[in-house]
Amino acid sequence: MATWKKLSLLLSIIPILLLLAYGFKTNPREVPSPLVGRQAPPFAMTMFDGSSNSLEALRGKPVVLNFWASWCFPACYEEAPYLEAAWQAYRDRGLIVIGVDIQDRDADAKAFIERFKLSFPNAPDPQGKITIDYGVYGVPETFFIKRDGTIHYKHVGALDAKVLKAKIDEML
Repeated sequence: MATWKKLSLLLSIIPILLLLAYGFKTNPREVPSPLVGRQAPPFAMTMFDGSSNSLEALRGKPVVLNFWASWCFPACYEEAPYLEAAWQAYRDRGLIVIGVDIQDRDADAKAFIERFKLSFPNAPDPQGKITIDYGVYGVPETFFIKRDGTIHYKHVGALDAKVLKAKIDEML
């Protein structure tokens, strides 16, 4: 009887160990988004500066939609200068960069924007609707939306200059 109990305990532990082993070898950045290749979910938001913006108003322009938070350290802090540099380099070619601040306090978000001298539009998502519509499960996450409104690419984690430039160039 004791042998049977040991065997059943061992058999119940093996699937858990296999699941853990799979989880440790899986890269969370490689989780495919079902939104890539589809129309981007519409959004309308009030920016931190009081202006309004919507995806519909941006139709015909490529958009980099970045989800971030002031408490997202170090990833959001690493990518902020690259996003600002991309905005400065490509806005004359029609590129729009928009930051969506999630699960944050306005004062902290505004301090983050000031710290990195972000001049591209940023808005809070206070009810989390945009975040949910885009299936964001962590920050930072960035969506590259083509001129026709379809999602070209989704990046999970901090962007670097190389990835940002490559994906923007593909859309332009």
